[in-house]
Formats: sequence, structure tokens, C-alpha cells
Amino acid sequence: QVLLVESGGGSVQAGGSLRLSCAASGRTFSGYTMGWFRQAPGKEREFVAAISRGGGTTYYTDSVKGRFTISRDNARNTVYLQMNSLKSEDTAVYYCAASLVLVTRNVDDYSYWGQGTQVTVSL
Repeated sequence: QVLLVESGGGSVQAGGSLRLSCAASGRTFSGYTMGWFRQAPGKEREFVAAISRGGGTTYYTDSVKGRFTISRDNARNTVYLQMNSLKSEDTAVYYCAASLVLVTRNVDDYSYWGQGTQVTVSL
């Protein structure tokens, strides 16, 4: 069992920045691929970014490349999502998730999920 708790969401104006954190407890954090997903009202949950167990490989959805950065600190059992140049279309509930599958963007590969944190970007 892995427990995930996100923090760092909030409201920001377009062009601003936020840093999301996801603290993990339970089984060995470094054994999991970690991912960030988001879900806007009326839309399906979508992949945002993923990072390999050691942090050496990352993947991003095209819409956030160059603006978002995923990172992890295995000593602190924490994964981060630095979000810069935020746009109104980034507004969503953001979830972190853990997977035993090697770096994957498939939502079905993730077994453990946090409760989500709201990010609202206003014009």
C-alpha cells in the first residue's frame, strides 16, 4: 500500500507559477514510477508527466513541454511538479500516482492515487 498526499495547488493568474508536491508513505517510494495527471470539469483524466524510479527519465504531454518540470527526491519520498507559464487551460484537479510499470503515461498502469489538488488559472 502506498499513500499519496498532494499539496501546493491554488489560484494563480495566467503566466504565473505553482509547485505541486506529492508526499508518499508506505512501501519503498523509489520502487515506483511516479506520475502526475489532471482532470478538468467534464473531461477525462489525462496524463501530464511521469518520472522513472531513479529520476533519470521523464515524459510529458505535449501541451506542457517546456513549461512543466517533474522531479523527485527519493530521500524525502516526494515527487514535484513545477508549473511555469500557466495557462487557463491548465485549470484542473491535479493527481499524483504511483506505478510499478516502467515509465508509463497510461492511467491504467497506476495503482495508487492521491486525493488531488485544485489548480485554477485565471486570465
